[in-house]
Amino acid sequence: MRIITIGGFNEVGKNMTVVDLGEDAFIFDCGLFLPPIVQLEEREKAMNEKVLRTIGALPNDFFLDKKGLKDKVRAIIPSHAHLDHIGAIPYIAQRYKAEIIGTPYTIEVLKTLYEDNNIPYKNKLVAVQPNASYFIQGKHKKYQIDFVNITHSTLQTSMVALHTDEGVFLYANDFKFDNNPIVGKEPNYELLEKLAKEGVKAMVVDSLYSKDERKTASEKIARGLLEDTMLTTRNEKSALLVTTFSSHIARLKSIVDFSKKLNRQPVFVGRSLNKYVGAAMRINQCPFAKEIKTARFRNQVEKMLKRINKDRTNYVIVSTGHQGEPGSILDRISRAQLPFNFNHEDHVIFSSSVIPTPVNIENRKVLDERLKKKGVRLFSNVHVSGHAGREDLRDFVNMMNAEHIIPAHGDHEKIEPMVELCQELGYKKDKNVHLMSNGAELVV
Repeated sequence: MRIITIGGFNEVGKNMTVVDLGEDAFIFDCGLFLPPIVQLEEREKAMNEKVLRTIGALPNDFFLDKKGLKDKVRAIIPSHAHLDHIGAIPYIAQRYKAEIIGTPYTIEVLKTLYEDNNIPYKNKLVAVQPNASYFIQGKHKKYQIDFVNITHSTLQTSMVALHTDEGVFLYANDFKFDNNPIVGKEPNYELLEKLAKEGVKAMVVDSLYSKDERKTASEKIARGLLEDTMLTTRNEKSALLVTTFSSHIARLKSIVDFSKKLNRQPVFVGRSLNKYVGAAMRINQCPFAKEIKTARFRNQVEKMLKRINKDRTNYVIVSTGHQGEPGSILDRISRAQLPFNFNHEDHVIFSSSVIPTPVNIENRKVLDERLKKKGVRLFSNVHVSGHAGREDLRDFVNMMNAEHIIPAHGDHEKIEPMVELCQELGYKKDKNVHLMSNGAELVV
C-alpha cells in the first residue's frame, strides 16, 4: 500500500490523498484551497481550471501523472460536502476514468457546484447512504468501501474505509464525536470497532486541533449558546442578523427554531446558503424547509432587504459573511451596498469561528470594525467546532489501533501535536506515525 499525500498536509484546505495498491488507485477528497479564491473573487475574475491552478487553489494532482497512476484511478471518494474537500472535483475529475462516490448530500452539493460553474459532469456520480457499503471494480478484483457515519458541521459526513489485501485504509478527515447531533445520525462506533478488529493498516486523521487539550463539545451546546444569545438579550426593538456556515444544516435548524420563538420570520439571504439548504431539501434532509423564506438572486435580495428594513423587528436575517468575505451579504450590508441599514444597538450574531488563515482573520477584523462604527452589538463565536480536540483524538487512536497514522488538515505547526500525542500512546515518529507534506509518499 502506497499512500500519496497530495494536499491538505501543508495548509488548511486543498485536501487530497491517494492510495495506490499496484493495479488500482483511489482518490480520497479533492478540495479547494479557499484563501486565494477569496482574493480572486475580490478581483472578480472568472474561475476555471487554469486560473485556479495558477493561484494554487487546486491540489497538484499532476503528481499522479508523473508516477504513472493517472490511468489506475478507479474512484474519487469525497468524505463530505465542504469545499475544501469537494470543491476541486469539477475542475479535476474529468482527467480520470473514475466514479465519484459519496453520501447523498455530498453528491447533491457537488451537482450544484458543477451546475453553478457551467461544467458538464462526465464522471458517473454515485450516492451511497451513510453506514452503507459500495463495491468498486478494479482491474482484476472488487474493492469494498464503507461510509462510516460520523458527526461534523455538515450533513452525512463519513469516515471512509477501503478494504484491501493489506488491511483497511481509513480516511478520517474531518470529524468530531457528537452523541447528540441536532440533525442526522450518531457516530457509528460499532462499525469503527469492527474495522479495528479487522485491522487498520493505515489511517489519515483530521488533526487540525490536535494541540487543543479538550473534548469538542456537542452541537447541543452550540444550540444552547444560540438560545441564550437570541432569547435572553434585549432585542425587541432591534434588527437581528445571524451568520454561520452555509452548510451547517443543524446550526441553521437551531437558528430557525429560536427565530420562531421570537415570533420572527427567518429569511435566508445569499447564494451559498441557498445552495446548501437547497441540496438538503432535495434529499429530504432539511427539517425547517417550510419555515423559511429565501432570497438568492440580486433582485430578490434587494426586494427582501428593503421590506425587512421597514419592518425590522418581525424578521431574523440569516446571511452569508461570517468570515468577512468580500462580496458576501453581510459585507455588502456593512458597506451600505444593499437596501438595509444597521441602526445603533442592532444585533449581529456570528455563530461561527474564524477559519485560521491570515486572509480570513484580516477580513473579519475589518468587518467587525466597520460594524462597531455603526453601533452594532456583536456576539462572536456563538459556536462549537466540528473538529476533534486532542482528547477525542486520544480516544480515536486507542479505539482504532492502526498500524500507521498520518496526521492531516493543516500545516505542520497545526498537525505536529498529533505526532506528539501518538508518541505518548506508544507510536514512534517516522516508523508508524508520519508527519507528511504535500507530494510525499509512504509505503506501508
